[in-house]
Amino acid sequence: MWEEGGSILDYGEPETLEKWRNSEKTEKSEDPMRKQETELDFFEQEIGLLDVVGPRAREIIGQDCKVMSACVSRPYPLVVDRAKGSVIKDIDGKEYIDFIAGIAVMNSGHSNPEVNAAISAQLEKMVHCGYGDFFAEPPLKLAKKLRELSGYSKVFYCNSGTEAVEAAMKLALWKTKRPNFIAFYNAFHGRTLGALSLTCSKVRQKEHFPTMRTVHTHYAYCYRCPLNLEYPSCGVECAKQIENLIFRKELSPEDTAAVFIEPVQGEGGYIVPPQEFHKEVKRICTDNDVLLIADEVQTGCFRTGPFLAMENFEVRADITCLAKALGAGLPIGAMLADSTLMDWPPGVHSNTFGGNLLSSASALASLEFLEKENMENRVREMGTHIRQRLRELQENCPCIGDVRGLGLMIGAEIVKSDKSIDPIRRDRIVREAFKEGVLLLPCGDSVIRFSPPLVMTDEEADLGLDKFEKALRRAAK
Repeated sequence: MWEEGGSILDYGEPETLEKWRNSEKTEKSEDPMRKQETELDFFEQEIGLLDVVGPRAREIIGQDCKVMSACVSRPYPLVVDRAKGSVIKDIDGKEYIDFIAGIAVMNSGHSNPEVNAAISAQLEKMVHCGYGDFFAEPPLKLAKKLRELSGYSKVFYCNSGTEAVEAAMKLALWKTKRPNFIAFYNAFHGRTLGALSLTCSKVRQKEHFPTMRTVHTHYAYCYRCPLNLEYPSCGVECAKQIENLIFRKELSPEDTAAVFIEPVQGEGGYIVPPQEFHKEVKRICTDNDVLLIADEVQTGCFRTGPFLAMENFEVRADITCLAKALGAGLPIGAMLADSTLMDWPPGVHSNTFGGNLLSSASALASLEFLEKENMENRVREMGTHIRQRLRELQENCPCIGDVRGLGLMIGAEIVKSDKSIDPIRRDRIVREAFKEGVLLLPCGDSVIRFSPPLVMTDEEADLGLDKFEKALRRAAK
């Protein structure tokens, strides 16, 4: 499976951690090795994972801790080197089954030959042109494909999910001339200042930063209904509160530019709402002449089955934001809307790298591959299989309180015996899975997410779930 040969990087002989641990510097010393040792404590002392990885990984982690901003967050000491399909190999040669896909990015798989060929071909021609000022064929071809897959007639390119959200915010403000937004509790729309106003996931992400006025309301989190109601007798009251509460008491629709919504809440806990929820939100927006903007940054590009997750709910948003999987590993974002809405004049919004030639070539090749492989049906089948396996585990492991998902966007909520959240055990399970050679990430208050490459084989999925079961039982002791 793996090509033989030397490593891409040559770090020479790795230094040992003992060199740092045995430093005789005092606590007040400014010695960089002392600071490095402190930053390594999380992996070494708090969760005891540093001995799980090899010497080259430990060396790179040590160097990384010296130069990288402390605001980045890593749940375990994985140092990647290469990958194919749904398997990642670390710098010391250990293989891992990937249930992360680079945070729902590598939908067409790591090192996809067709994507790699498209990147290589474009690399030989030209990498960047400044597409906001000139014309080029690769971004045009991609825009046509996005129009074909989504039905939207206009495309705006940027570099990431949060930029796509920012572009949608600006378009909504420009078009409606209204200053306010509505979003949802547990939502994640990005961390730049505009998108951060919509985000309502963790207070650490928002404290000390100014925001635009955004009123937040309840998402349909039926497993833990914030209104203490039961579905379906509730009549999706959470959605109706926009009209019955917010528009009556707090924010007039005449002052509301748009409602931002995730088809499935991602960072908030992989929360899948009932079918009626999005239809009711759409009705409220239509009746009150408010734009509906779908953040499909994590759910798009066939992650839940169809190209756009909103298709599962038979709802079409006025504006849709894409990123993550769109570029198949290269940075690109897109905002999609119809020409009647995206009719702003030249110069109102632009950027340097949007429509980058290399990213456009990669994105087009990935989308064509996923289409050709009939990925919508494959995702539905694999998603059903993984959820069924997790529900079988749930029968004998009461710490799994809920299993939910759409396509290959699946969450397992970890709970205590009284069904309250259990983030400590959740994190322990994720770390034990890493020891078993399975890559998972947390999300929400107490959820483990499963978002593998869409090309994952049945054998890889079952092997990964077998290893996950071992990790689960070990962490549950």
